[in-house]
Amino acid sequence: MSGLAELLASFFKVGLCSIGGGYSVIPMIQQEIVERRGWITARVFADIITISQMTPGPLAVNASTFVGVQAAGIAGALTATVGCTVSGVFISALLYSFLIKNRASSLTSELIGPLKAASAGLILSAAATITLSTLVARTPSGAASIDRTALLLFAASLLAARRYKINPVMIIAAAGLAGLIIN
Repeated sequence: MSGLAELLASFFKVGLCSIGGGYSVIPMIQQEIVERRGWITARVFADIITISQMTPGPLAVNASTFVGVQAAGIAGALTATVGCTVSGVFISALLYSFLIKNRASSLTSELIGPLKAASAGLILSAAATITLSTLVARTPSGAASIDRTALLLFAASLLAARRYKINPVMIIAAAGLAGLIIN
């Protein structure tokens, strides 16, 4: 399979599984793109997820676009984005139709509960993956060490958001500026 065909197939699969939101699909994207295909490193993946958070649109679509650019330029971005969105649109239309027809059913209610729990677990897994890849730096020899600057920015951002209720956009802008100044 050619590079673009592999991108299309990989992100079609991601799109098939991305029902439930972008956060729940992050572990799958990482496994497919970083671990299985090796198109990008874990560090670049964490950067892509961060950038995807700051850009308008769904996280999975933004991530597919950025990964596509890294893997195969503009053609890769278009291919990965189409692959990710086509299946999601089709599945969403089918699910919507099913839920409208069966909204009063107790079976529908019983199905939704476990899906919410599984989605929460996947989101937690994604948060742990991103946190670890951001706060733990690898040396060229492969040894792990805590990135103190990243840990300080993380703690300051958490404090600013939780205690002082500062707008997340302002926190992101301040953290980006601090990263430019520090590095």
